[in-house]
Amino acid sequence: MNKKVLSIQRADTIAFLAFASPWIIGFVGLTFIPMVASLLISMTRWNILTPAVWVGLENYRTIFQDPLFYKSVRITLVFTVTSVPLMIVFSIFVAILLNNKLPGMKMVRTIVYLPAVISGVVIALLWMWIYNPDFGIINNVLRIFGIRGPGWIFDQHWALPSLVIMSLWGIGGNMVLYLAGLQGIPTERYEAAHIDGAGFFGRLFHITLPGLSPILLFTLLTGIIGALQTFTQAFVMTRGGPNQSTHFYAFYIYRNAFVFRKMGEACAQAWILFFIIFIITIIVLRATRGRIYYGSAEGDNL
Repeated sequence: MNKKVLSIQRADTIAFLAFASPWIIGFVGLTFIPMVASLLISMTRWNILTPAVWVGLENYRTIFQDPLFYKSVRITLVFTVTSVPLMIVFSIFVAILLNNKLPGMKMVRTIVYLPAVISGVVIALLWMWIYNPDFGIINNVLRIFGIRGPGWIFDQHWALPSLVIMSLWGIGGNMVLYLAGLQGIPTERYEAAHIDGAGFFGRLFHITLPGLSPILLFTLLTGIIGALQTFTQAFVMTRGGPNQSTHFYAFYIYRNAFVFRKMGEACAQAWILFFIIFIITIIVLRATRGRIYYGSAEGDNL
């Protein structure tokens, strides 16, 4: 290999590193170093105000002996396995409806998407008013029909279901992805299925869902990861109550870190959450292996 080729390769390498350097610096400074620091802090007893004391794995043993740890994990998992499937199903249903070429459909799509760009705190405050048992809009509508509405987020039996229902407010992001996927499925397939006598559900399960399978996998994984880190609703709306019925795992971490100033335990809890998410992600990827359809331009399975 002559010097000219080597100089070209060196120039390409330098150019690549120059263009990638903002991401590399951001990753190292804002992700990698904080992760290493949190791992080290998780093995110390530190209340921020005094020097850290090395305790090894003591924080992890303390966490696994705390009943609230298991309760917060259970609440978070229940919220995840109920809200994520509902969001996916509802998002696909809305995307199919909005995929029709009707007058004013672009405006409707924009309106449906808008809640996805609103701050989580603003949405939480809005739904606190909607769920208010005395003057909230839902209970006011129910009173018209002579129905006494529940206490919603102020009732320990209704608080978690209320947050699940509220999660459907943010389907706009997934809806846009599914809508783009629907528009990428060749219409010839639907026409052929119609000629063969396939009904709505036949086309849905044999054409639409296979065509959307890569997007379904993406939204499933991001939905699970987001749901497992649910915090804003518990912090703004319920403070983990009533009676710890919405004591999500992320709220559990927050309380230990910034209320009780147990930074070592909080970092250990964060690493446990990281491994929970990692394991669930691996399980989902293995369970869907061979079930995701990637169609080429010719319609072949890749």
